[in-house]
Amino acid sequence: MAFLIFLCFSSFLSLSMSSALPLTIINSSAAGQEVVQDAVRSMNMSLRRRMLGDDDCGTGNPVDDCWRSDPSCADNRQRLADCAIGFGRDATGGKNGKTYVVTDPSDDDPAAPAPGTLRYGLVQEEPLWITFARDMTIRPKEGLVVSSYKTVDGRGAAVVVGDGGACFVLHNVNHVIIHGLAIRDCKPARTPLASSSSSASGGMSDGDGITVLSSTDVWVDHCTLEACTDGLIDVTKGSTRVTLSNNLLRNHNKAMLLGHSDDFPDDKDMKVTVAFNRFGPGLVQRMPRCRFGLFHVINNDYINWQLYAIGGSASPTILSHGNRFLADKEKEVTKRKEAPESEWSTWTWISEGDMMLNGAFFRSSGSARPDVDTPSFAKSVSSVSSMTASAGVLSVGNMS
Repeated sequence: MAFLIFLCFSSFLSLSMSSALPLTIINSSAAGQEVVQDAVRSMNMSLRRRMLGDDDCGTGNPVDDCWRSDPSCADNRQRLADCAIGFGRDATGGKNGKTYVVTDPSDDDPAAPAPGTLRYGLVQEEPLWITFARDMTIRPKEGLVVSSYKTVDGRGAAVVVGDGGACFVLHNVNHVIIHGLAIRDCKPARTPLASSSSSASGGMSDGDGITVLSSTDVWVDHCTLEACTDGLIDVTKGSTRVTLSNNLLRNHNKAMLLGHSDDFPDDKDMKVTVAFNRFGPGLVQRMPRCRFGLFHVINNDYINWQLYAIGGSASPTILSHGNRFLADKEKEVTKRKEAPESEWSTWTWISEGDMMLNGAFFRSSGSARPDVDTPSFAKSVSSVSSMTASAGVLSVGNMS
């Protein structure tokens, strides 16, 4: 129970916010280094508080403060499903379903998965809340096809998925939550989509960490993703109502793709929230790259990028609010692709209350629209350090 105290018990602290903050710009390498040191201190202090059992959970992060501040969260894992924010806030996952415990990390026969394996739980038609009996590394032989109404909950165990194998594919499904997993080194593999979750024929995956195709009500939270063959998280083919929060993305080229292609206008209805994530170090581009739809990029921490941080084509609408952008030199945050300025100047790209460090700059365009109003959960950029200090897989004890 000692482990549970630091994970679940806290009191709320009230953090002030403003919905219309001025752009904050700091241009000096010394300031940039101070921000990095501040982030490291925050992470170390957060870990120390949790290890000592006195974490007050007063980060202002509405997702974490929702479930981690509940003294009974260890006995009620499914409370997590009530804590989502943004466009994916209605994702229920396996709420009200049975608990399925993964006891076997193998994937010997993807066509007939054995009970106890992760794949067996993922293909069941009923709602399931999937947990893990112990630390394990899972190297799927084929894409891990996720059916509707599933929560994959890694809290309480150190769970790695990929590690030279295939990773997650969500195709034509809804109400999926993926939380608390390390997803890395994902490789292309055959993906048998002819299952209860899809009537499509199988094919080869691209080697993404998490692929979301034609799916709705999806929430990915507190995962650590790195070093996959293609993207870390791709959301495409008409998917919508998706939230990607509290994740740590690092050591990768193409981090996050939102929108299939410039020739797929069905993505015009896509709505994705990207909030409280830590991007970097070691990222090149796509944090995220957007097409057609509406995208809220809220209170994320960006630690250097090689090409660009936020980009897009095909007239996406982007609200960037309260993010902290630390460049390694004078560098643009944004990148418009495959369009002349006469065209992209009409796209609505708004920077609101962002902090620009070390010469980072955001090129705004277009005009304000009602559908890009700042969401109620957004905070001031001054809260980014505390809200993202625990991004990625949490260091936790046994939840059972």
